[in-house]
Amino acid sequence: MQVRDFMIYNVYTVTPSTTVKELISILEKYRVGGVPVVDEKGLLVGIVSDGDIVRFLAPDHQKQYFDFAYYFLYVQTDEKYENIIREKMNTKVEHIMVKKNIKTLSPDDDFETAIQLLSKHHFKKLPVVNGAGRVIGIISRGDIIHHLSKQISEPSGDNTCHTESD
Repeated sequence: MQVRDFMIYNVYTVTPSTTVKELISILEKYRVGGVPVVDEKGLLVGIVSDGDIVRFLAPDHQKQYFDFAYYFLYVQTDEKYENIIREKMNTKVEHIMVKKNIKTLSPDDDFETAIQLLSKHHFKKLPVVNGAGRVIGIISRGDIIHHLSKQISEPSGDNTCHTESD
């Protein structure tokens, strides 16, 4: 079985100029945890996930020990921190996306390659790219589980009923 047989073809993507606010809307609207980042030609340039957003928006507790002004701002009311988050919403995805060491799959890769990459690198999803480097699909751990579930629920061909006396 090849990746093309169980990948998701309807891939939601963003561009590097997409804002964090727009990205959050896309993730929420389509109920996905991450998306490939593509250029104007559809070529993969990065990947961004809900985890990248959370890390970007989290207050930097280390900084408060070294920067009194930041510490003072941080310990102010939650309303002040909400203002900081609102400002960060206009940040472009290119500043928070993963750009290096992006692993991909080809539609011709086999099931074993997909499961090995996902497990070895602890990825939640991998983009599937064609020979030109364009994103044509995506595969997630959930897709792997769904595929395995279908395999184990299919009859093995032995429909014989066995009893303990056999």
